[in-house]
Amino acid sequence: MKFATPLVPARLIRRYKRFLADVRLDDGREVTAHCANPGSMMGLAEPGMKIWLEPNDDPKKKLNYGWRLVDHENGHFTGVDTSVPNKALKAALMAHEVPGLPDYTLVRPEVKYGQNSRIDFLLSGDGPDTYVEVKSVTLSRRKGLAEFPDSVTARGAKHLAELSDMVAQGHRAVMFYLVQRTDCTAVTLADDIDPTYAQAFMSARSAGVTVLAQSCLITPEHINLGALMPFELH
Repeated sequence: MKFATPLVPARLIRRYKRFLADVRLDDGREVTAHCANPGSMMGLAEPGMKIWLEPNDDPKKKLNYGWRLVDHENGHFTGVDTSVPNKALKAALMAHEVPGLPDYTLVRPEVKYGQNSRIDFLLSGDGPDTYVEVKSVTLSRRKGLAEFPDSVTARGAKHLAELSDMVAQGHRAVMFYLVQRTDCTAVTLADDIDPTYAQAFMSARSAGVTVLAQSCLITPEHINLGALMPFELH
């Protein structure tokens, strides 16, 4: 998935109100960028960090820049836009390029299910329908290991319970973690951050929910899906 507009580098001044970030461009100008990430962004929002912004001239948008990447300045990047996983995965699903998912002929995003919820993708074809819930993973506190979640997520626990219900009804359900970091080779639960989510995860796995994790290939030009990654439980 290519970025619609070439990204420009900047330095983070501060992130605040979750969705706003003051930044300094290379020419010295200070601007406010939209931060499309409701999580804690632990370890990714320190003042002075090098980041990449996507400019826009859309009159419908209040801000002219969107924060897309953290540049760790060691050859690795983290994608901070939580809308990217669904966009990237949709393109891969349409091209039948996602390993671990069954053959299907129809991809439907945002289908109502559960209790006032929408599944990210409903795959239909030969055999039972497959319900796919997608989460963006950006936290890493140990070298090479990505973690989810980075903050308490009651909504995430609810999604796991609803996926379990789909399995009970005879469907297939997949919890799909897309790791938006290029410096990790495995994923695990951040059960110290949200033990309730961790418990819901274990219950869902026991109920038959499939867990998949996939890496991303990230540069300031594009974000593409990489190889599947192991989900490790400690």
